[in-house]
Order: sequence, then C-alpha cells, then structure tokens
Amino acid sequence: MKLVIATKNFGKLAECRELLADTPFSIFSLQDYPAIYDIAETGHTLYENAALKAETVAKLTGELTLADDTGLEVDALGGRPGVYSARFAGVDASDADNKAELLRQLQDVPLAKRTARFRTVIALARPGQETSFVQGICEGIIGQEEQGNDGFGYDSLFFVPSLGVTFAQMTRATKNTISHRAQAMAQAQQFLEKMVNDAPERAN
Repeated sequence: MKLVIATKNFGKLAECRELLADTPFSIFSLQDYPAIYDIAETGHTLYENAALKAETVAKLTGELTLADDTGLEVDALGGRPGVYSARFAGVDASDADNKAELLRQLQDVPLAKRTARFRTVIALARPGQETSFVQGICEGIIGQEEQGNDGFGYDSLFFVPSLGVTFAQMTRATKNTISHRAQAMAQAQQFLEKMVNDAPERAN
C-alpha cells in the first residue's frame, strides 16, 4: 500500500521514513513525482497548510497522502513565527537566515523568557474522502546561540530543558522519541494501522 509524504525536504522525509518504518506502507515522496509543482502554503494556520498540501498531492497522485506543517511558537514574540516559520526572514529565506532573524528579534530577551514550542499538524488525505488531522507539541527554550550540528530548521536553537541539549545535539533516535513530529506521527501511525486493518486486502 502506497503512502506519499508530501515533501521534498530530505531531513523531514528521513524522519518520516524512520517513524513509519514498522508500518506496511511503501513510502514515496514528492521526489518521486517531479511533475508536481511546489505547493504554495497560503493557509493562515498550520491546519490549513497541512490540508492544502495533503489534499493537492492526493488529488494529483490518486494515493493516500500525508502532509505536515510545523511552526515554532515563541512566547516572547506573541507566538511568532508560527505558520511563517519557514519564511520568517523572507520568502526565499534559508534556515540560516531564519535563525539569524530569530536571534535578532530575541537579542534583548533573557533566557528565562525565551520559552517556545514546536507544533506539528499532520493531515492525512485520500481522494474523495474527508481529511483527518493529528498534532504534536514539544516545549522548549530558544537558546542565545546555536548548539549542535545535526537536524535542520531551528533545531540548533531549540533547547529541551529536560534533556539539557538542543534538537541538533540529540541523536536522531532520541529526537524521534520526544519531538513534535514524533508525537504527531505516532498518532498518524495509529490511524494508518487502523486503515490497514479495516481494509487488509489493500495492503498487499
């Protein structure tokens, strides 16, 4: 049974493949569908963007599709960058640009007030059927400088107090037990497993 992950982000795809390794699905991504154009994230919420991506790709491929949208919500910035996390420093901003802009806006904020959370919303879409949603949240603190060389996005700035390290300092295995995406994916996996059990003939 096919499952299309609606992303071209290699880091996100690698995490998804690992988190879904125990499912009977054959995992594909937008790298396998080069004719599909970049889908503009025009929604005003994480739910809207996740649904937009999942439903568009499901319609174009005819396959069950999983899409997520993730936002970093910083309390001192009123919940920003939120839905605009990937383009916080501008439409064509790189990860480095976004991290630099975040540090700039928090430069006068003491560490104790740099509380933040990652929120992931996952949409599961099938052609002609209602889209389902799950979400995961991971609480942390935005560090005053980057730490760690792994991960992607804001990982090197997102410090998890309970473990004493940033996402970028963790092994992928550790991150996949606590992260926002891991929590959301665990719920999505339950949904997918139920789908297989309800229609076992389609898993072959």
